[in-house]
Amino acid sequence: MKIIVIGAGAWGTALAISAARNERQAHAVTLWARDAVAVQQMAAERVNHRYLPGCGFPPALNVTNEDISKLLAPSDGRSFDLVIIATPMAGLRSTLQQVAQTQCTVAWLCKGFEAPLEPGAPGLLGYEVLQSVAPHLQAGVLSGPSFAQEVAAGQPTALVAASPHESVRRLLVEAFHSPELRVYANEDVAGVEVGGAVKNVLAIATGLCDGLHLGLNARAALITRGLAEMTRLGIALGAKAETFMGLSGLGDLVLTATGDLSRNRKVGQALAANKTLEQAVAELGHVAEGVYSARTVWQRASTLGVPMPITQAVVGLLDGQLKAHQAVAALMGRGPVSEVY
Repeated sequence: MKIIVIGAGAWGTALAISAARNERQAHAVTLWARDAVAVQQMAAERVNHRYLPGCGFPPALNVTNEDISKLLAPSDGRSFDLVIIATPMAGLRSTLQQVAQTQCTVAWLCKGFEAPLEPGAPGLLGYEVLQSVAPHLQAGVLSGPSFAQEVAAGQPTALVAASPHESVRRLLVEAFHSPELRVYANEDVAGVEVGGAVKNVLAIATGLCDGLHLGLNARAALITRGLAEMTRLGIALGAKAETFMGLSGLGDLVLTATGDLSRNRKVGQALAANKTLEQAVAELGHVAEGVYSARTVWQRASTLGVPMPITQAVVGLLDGQLKAHQAVAALMGRGPVSEVY
């Protein structure tokens, strides 16, 4: 199978390495990056030093920054079976517009809500962006609990391939399922995307909790009640409740909220240490999607009448309206309610 991964950040690079390393399938994988200098360095040294130092490229992985429209032109004999968009959420719309005329199957890796395009407009999930840009494409999303470093190193990981099209789900499984990487199919695109988006926001809250040394009881409470928030929003957007007990819901939430490699959790820890949001983001050197999508999640939930108190507290913290201890006090000072989703 011919696969192109558009975006050479940590996750795009890791998935390209994983697919190219799969000797059972013998895929030909191309990793595309915008920066010509970075491409030359990666091609020469066979490693992405900026995002995945120490993770060498398999022989089947090619690197390029050739014009995407030319790469995807069906007449040049190099057409791809699968296009993977590995940009941040902010780049999904423009990249879908670039690949809209391709005959290839398309999937994206980004997790989050797109920022509203104009005041009063809702922030959109990936599948909603697709509907507005290229509804004719056969497309889906690949998500689930996964740190790029571990996937690139070949450590055991499980993902979920979600699409309303059975052919897309089957192709994603064929492309990425391997002895080290299990890929499960799911029809519930809305549920998978809500899980991938909201867990980033909740991980900031858990990082705050850990940074303030509030204890494991508090962390467990945040994760559990965060799962309830995630589920409520998902159901309001048409998702299936059971999806949130799977890889893209509970699985990804637990990983991102507790793992030391979690960028969003690190943001919460930095805020607990009285660092500014700008300092926290600058220290990462990577994108932390929860920072950019928290307000959009809250706005979407508010429009739908979905209560999300943890998300609301995170927004107040990120916007500078609440200090760390005030965010905790706001959550603990809420009146008693029944434990319902």
